Amino acid sequence: MDRTSVIILAICFVLFVLWSVHMQRYYSRRPGPTKPVATATTNEFQTNAAAAPKHGHALRPAHAQEPFTFVRPSATEELVTLTNEVARYTFSSHGGGLKLVELVRYPQTISARSTKRGQTAPEFASLNTRAPVPVLALLGDTAIQGDGLFKLVRTASGIHAEQAHTNGLLIVKKFELSSNYLLKASIELHNTSTQSVTLPPHQVVIGTATPMDPDDDGTYVNLLWYNGSEAEQIGQAWFENRFLGCFPGKPRFVYRAGQTNVVWASVNNRFFTLAAMPKTPAHELVAVPVILPQPDTHTGSTKPAARSNLGYQVALNYPECTLAPNQTVSIEYHLFAGPKEYRTLARIGEQFNNELQAIMGFERVLGGRFTAFFAKLLLVSMNGLHDLLKLGYGWVIIIITFIIKILFWPLTYASMRSMRRMQALQPQIKAIQEKYKDDPAKLNRKLMEFWKENKVNPFGGCLPILLQMPVFIGFYIMIHSAIELRGARFLWVNDLSKPDTLFVIPGLNFIPFLSTPEGLPFNLLPLLMVATMLWQSHMTPVAPGMDPMQAKILRWMPLFFLLFLYNFSAGLTLYWTVQNLLSIAQMKLTKIELPAPAAAAPAPAKPAPPGRKK
Repeated sequence: MDRTSVIILAICFVLFVLWSVHMQRYYSRRPGPTKPVATATTNEFQTNAAAAPKHGHALRPAHAQEPFTFVRPSATEELVTLTNEVARYTFSSHGGGLKLVELVRYPQTISARSTKRGQTAPEFASLNTRAPVPVLALLGDTAIQGDGLFKLVRTASGIHAEQAHTNGLLIVKKFELSSNYLLKASIELHNTSTQSVTLPPHQVVIGTATPMDPDDDGTYVNLLWYNGSEAEQIGQAWFENRFLGCFPGKPRFVYRAGQTNVVWASVNNRFFTLAAMPKTPAHELVAVPVILPQPDTHTGSTKPAARSNLGYQVALNYPECTLAPNQTVSIEYHLFAGPKEYRTLARIGEQFNNELQAIMGFERVLGGRFTAFFAKLLLVSMNGLHDLLKLGYGWVIIIITFIIKILFWPLTYASMRSMRRMQALQPQIKAIQEKYKDDPAKLNRKLMEFWKENKVNPFGGCLPILLQMPVFIGFYIMIHSAIELRGARFLWVNDLSKPDTLFVIPGLNFIPFLSTPEGLPFNLLPLLMVATMLWQSHMTPVAPGMDPMQAKILRWMPLFFLLFLYNFSAGLTLYWTVQNLLSIAQMKLTKIELPAPAAAAPAPAKPAPPGRKK
C-alpha cells in the first residue's frame, strides 16, 4: 500500500465517522413508529426475539414479565418543592417520587438567562422533564402500587412520602438533599400487620431520559448502565434497530439487561444526567420508549416542547419477596441530578468507587479507551488553561490547537522533507516502474532497494496523519460533550456547543444534510473551515505517481466535509479552521526552510537492440 492509499483510507475513515454521527442526527428528525410506544396511562409494549446485546438480552418472549403500568390517582396532585444553591426539586403525591429537577445554574436555552415577565419560574435546564412517572415511583400490581397516592411530609432535612395499604403494608420514601447535585433516597417497606405480606415482582423507576430544550431533536437522549466493569449506552439507534447505527430496521420496544450487577443507571441528554446508584446492585434493568405529553399537560408549564417527544423510561426490577410480621425492608439510593461535568462526575465516582464519570461517553466511540485517553487529556487541559489564563473557551481552543501543532511539528517537518525528496527522485522511480512494469514482484523489490539506497521512506508522509487521527477523534469527543462550551461565547459565536448560525434563509429547508426545518442556516465557521481546507489541499504537492483524476478528487475533497460539518458545533469547526491555518503557515515556513530539490538525473536510456547501429 503506497502513501496515496494510506491518505485516502485516512480520509475515508474520517468521513465514515462523520457520516455515522450525521446520519444519527438525520434519522432522529424522521418520525418514529406510528403506533405510540407508551403513554402516561397505557402500556402498549411489544416484544421481539431480537439478538442479545453485549451486556444483556435485548427482549424476552411474550410470556415474560412486562413493564408495568403507572397508576395515576384521580385525586388532585400535590407538589412540594425543595431548593438549594444548585437545584430546585419538585416532589409529587402521585407516585410519591421526584417529579422534576431544575438546575438553577443552567438556563434551559442560552438566550433564556432570566425570568420572563408573566412567568412564575425561570426557564431552567431540567431533568425528568414532562416524564409521565416520577423518580422512585414503585410499579407493579395493586399489591405494591395501591391507589398510587402518597402523603408528602416536609422534614427538617428533606421530604417523606408515605402510603398505607389496607393489608398493613406501609411504604415510606425518604429524600434528603446533599452536595454536588446529590440526593440521598430510600424506599422502606414496613409490614405493620400480624400476618405475612407477599410483595409481587415490582419495579423502581429511576427516571426518564427526555430532550433538553426546544432545539433538542432527541439525538443524544439515551440511557446508560454500569455493571461493575464497563458501561453500555442504549438510545434511539438501538430501539430503531438501525443497521450500522444509521439505517432503521424492525423497531425494538423493550430493553432488558443485568444479572444482579446493575451498579448504577442513568438517563441522559447531551449535557445533563440523572443517575441512580443503589447501595446494593440491582437485580435487573428494564427500559421502554415513552411518548412524552405536551408541556402543559400535567405541569402547567409554559415552556415550549422540544422537537422530539420521545423519551426513555428506565426502571430497576426487583423479585418477589415476603415480609414477616413487623419486618422492614429498605432499599437505599444516591441520586445524582446535574450537569455532565467531568470533574464533578470523577469526584463522585471516586467517592463511591463506581466509575460514574463513564456517563461522559468517552469510551463509546471509535477507538474506545485509546481515543478516550486523548479526550480526557484534552478536556482536563482545556479546563486547566481556562482556569489559569482566565480566557474564554474559544481562545483556549485556539491555544490548545497551537500546542498540538507544535508537538507534531517534528513529525510534520520530517514528512515534508520526505515528500520533497520523493519529488526529486520521481524521474528515477518512473524509470524503474517502466522497466519492470511486467514483473510486479521484481518491481516492488527494486523500488524497496532504490528507497533504501536513497534513504527515503515512502510512508514517512503518512505517519503524522495516522498519529493525529486519535487526537482528532479525542478532540471531537471532548468538544462535543463538554458542558463548559455550552453558552461559551467567542467573537460572533454565541454558543460554542452549537453551530454559529448568523441568520436563517427561509424557504430552503429542503436541502439534504444542510438545512433545518426553519430553512438554510448561514454558518460562517464551516465555510471558513472548508475554504482553508481547499487552500491547504491546493498547496499540498501531488504524491509521486498519483493518477491525475485521483489528485483532482483529493484537492476538492474538502467540499464533502462541508456536508457533514456544516451543522456541527462551532467549537469543533473553530478547532479545525485554526488547525488548517496553522498547517498552511507550517507548509509555507517549511517550504522556505527546506532546500529546493536538486535537479534529477535523466532517466537511463534503453540500450539499442543487438546488431542495430546507434
